[in-house]
Amino acid sequence: MPRSDIAIRAALLDELTAISIAAAGAIRRSNWERGGVRIKDDATPVTAADEAAEAVICNALARLEPALPIISEERAEREPPKIHGQSYFLVDPLDGTREFIAGRDEYTVNIGLICAGAPVLGVIAAPALGLIWRGIVGRGAERAEFAATTMSEPRAIRTRARPDRGLRVIASRSHLDAQTKAYIGGLPGAELIRCGSSLKFCRLAEGAADLYPRLAPTREWDVAAGHAILAAAGGSVVLPDGGALAYGGRELRVPAFLACGDPARLPSAR
Repeated sequence: MPRSDIAIRAALLDELTAISIAAAGAIRRSNWERGGVRIKDDATPVTAADEAAEAVICNALARLEPALPIISEERAEREPPKIHGQSYFLVDPLDGTREFIAGRDEYTVNIGLICAGAPVLGVIAAPALGLIWRGIVGRGAERAEFAATTMSEPRAIRTRARPDRGLRVIASRSHLDAQTKAYIGGLPGAELIRCGSSLKFCRLAEGAADLYPRLAPTREWDVAAGHAILAAAGGSVVLPDGGALAYGGRELRVPAFLACGDPARLPSAR
């Protein structure tokens, strides 16, 4: 990975931020309703907005870092992903398509950079909310507002220490499986917050929630950017047994994970 210097990674983060904002604009401009919704082979929906955002991101990343592979959700459906080398971009151009179709604000643009099997930086933009979160592992995380092509001055964010009472658990609005529901039910006095897309990682990173469990499979592009931001803010994303979550595996699939703001007080899922 040629961008080992923190200052250079910071410059890359600014570039990825601009790309995410441009993709958000493409989503807003998309007339996806005219073309309807297509159901992919994995039974998930995709719209013209997903594809418009993907085109903006992939074209910009190819110009910015032509030597780095780009693995994107919609592109992966068309051709099997191939990882060459230890560094690559993981992209979900519109995470939370179900929420987007339903007219909710809970959808995001996600760009993460993987290096040696781990996320090192990430950007998540929420077009309908006008908010963007970003972070570099080892350097910190921040949040800003954006509109059109401009962004406010970012402010630093950090996870909160797990409280002795009033644990706030955030979980998927559309994909809450039985095992995850049972796990949350075993946490005494926990408050459950339902939310779509990678916004769940962002809420952890800014200290608005404490725990995000997902005990069902998902794909790496759903997790990478949020993982990087949360780790940069002081949190962690691990396997249910506490082991490290490694990227670049078969089918780029994450079997399950626990994301938390206070790694020292993570409730076990074993």
